[in-house]
Amino acid sequence: MLQPVVIDQTKPLSIAVLAMGGQGGGVLVDWIVALAESQNWIAQSTSVPGVAQRTGATVYYVEMVPARPDGAYPVLSLMPVPGEVDIVIGAELMEAGRAIQRGLVAPDKTTLIASSHRSFAIQEKLVPGDGLADSAKVYEAAGAAAKRFVAFDMASIADGTGSAISAVMFGALAGSYTLPFAREAFEATIRAAGIGIEPSLRGFAAGLDRTQSEAESAKPPVPPKPASAGKLYPALAPIGNAAFDKLVADAREKFPAPLHAIIAAGLRRVVDFQDVTYGQEYLDLVAGFLRVELGGNTALTNAAAKHIAVAMAYDDVIRVADLKTRGSRFERVRAEVSAKPDQIVYATEFMHPRMAEIAGTLPAGLGLWLEDKPGFFRTLDRLVNRGRRVQTGTVRWFLPLYLLGGLKRFRRGTLRHRREVAHRAAWLDLARKTAPKDYDLAVAILEARRLVKGYSDTHARGASKFDRVIAVAPRLAGRSDAAEWLRRLWKAALADEDGKALDGALATVETFL
Repeated sequence: MLQPVVIDQTKPLSIAVLAMGGQGGGVLVDWIVALAESQNWIAQSTSVPGVAQRTGATVYYVEMVPARPDGAYPVLSLMPVPGEVDIVIGAELMEAGRAIQRGLVAPDKTTLIASSHRSFAIQEKLVPGDGLADSAKVYEAAGAAAKRFVAFDMASIADGTGSAISAVMFGALAGSYTLPFAREAFEATIRAAGIGIEPSLRGFAAGLDRTQSEAESAKPPVPPKPASAGKLYPALAPIGNAAFDKLVADAREKFPAPLHAIIAAGLRRVVDFQDVTYGQEYLDLVAGFLRVELGGNTALTNAAAKHIAVAMAYDDVIRVADLKTRGSRFERVRAEVSAKPDQIVYATEFMHPRMAEIAGTLPAGLGLWLEDKPGFFRTLDRLVNRGRRVQTGTVRWFLPLYLLGGLKRFRRGTLRHRREVAHRAAWLDLARKTAPKDYDLAVAILEARRLVKGYSDTHARGASKFDRVIAVAPRLAGRSDAAEWLRRLWKAALADEDGKALDGALATVETFL
């Protein structure tokens, strides 16, 4: 007589890890599997890779179950089942959000562990305006969707301990007590791997300690507040350069204290872009709006301080070359890839200059002469208008870019600068003339400058939208809702790259003008 088959219904413990390339998701999963096996558990891991950078994370999945005395091997699942995952780990905050969207996080079952730092997705960067996803919404959703939510900035802890974020996540996993293994077993797993042992142990310990302290506080995690201008530039402070410090002293005396933070940010930006004399021009332009403020209000001057600085520090060929050859940039790149002192790191840049940018870098007269020869100009454009991959760490490319960046002393005589100054002057003149009649509309005119940004084609598209929006401002003057409509126009312009939303908004405005 056949004996009935007894099916072991022990439910495996399941873990899903969502991580991008370079965040050590594979290392973390290898550690988890090795940890389980060292404790006489059977573990299986699978992964489904994402596509391209920041358009999708790799989803790693681990199932583990205690080994049976009879040696029978379990059948484990290859993919997570929505609502049935015990632990979800996100190597970046929005990956935790995507895990919630996929249904992997259940309120009666899942411990959600996530780093609160942000690595912005391509779709966030593509939006012409502010396309960044709201971190607070992820925290709110996690509080409702997860049985327990553990979140803190694991990337900064990794940097501070000289480790990788995978080690900090491994520590957070240990500190959450969701696995039935002792701390010593986790640490032994790191040692057994034999690579980067000491930094990994430091990162592990820091992650574990932070998780335990968060649990002891019994407070739900809250999203970190974005850094404000006041924190980045706490005051108009001297830096030890006599000429710059004189500007600082003048600004502190001239502008009210609530404006000091934004003035400090703008002043540093324009001086870094050009020189101290340029910084004085910036302060003079901003002060012109302070004189037309109404009743102690500073909204107009605040908008002027912010957007004039951006307009004055525009991206041209000289600026791009200067930034790409700065020592601080090479140091930042080395730090981002965790390069050791004896390792050589080359950054490969993609550069695609057009003849329009090159002509803009020439003396104004020569640039105009070239533009007046359309056939010759097109011929030159065919020679230069192609993509190049440039290794700025090599002498071949560093030297010409370094020399090009050094041309900023001649920038005031270039065709691009002449045009930028004329464009800026017309915009500011419109805002100054509008302010006594319609204060709010003048503020909206200054704010519209956020449409102009970037380099090459991006700058050209933004400037075109800006010109279309600003052209409507005088026609809106006199309406009680003029400022509101102008803001609707520049927000529509930021909605998409092609300008279709702006076309629709302008068509609406035309119906009542």
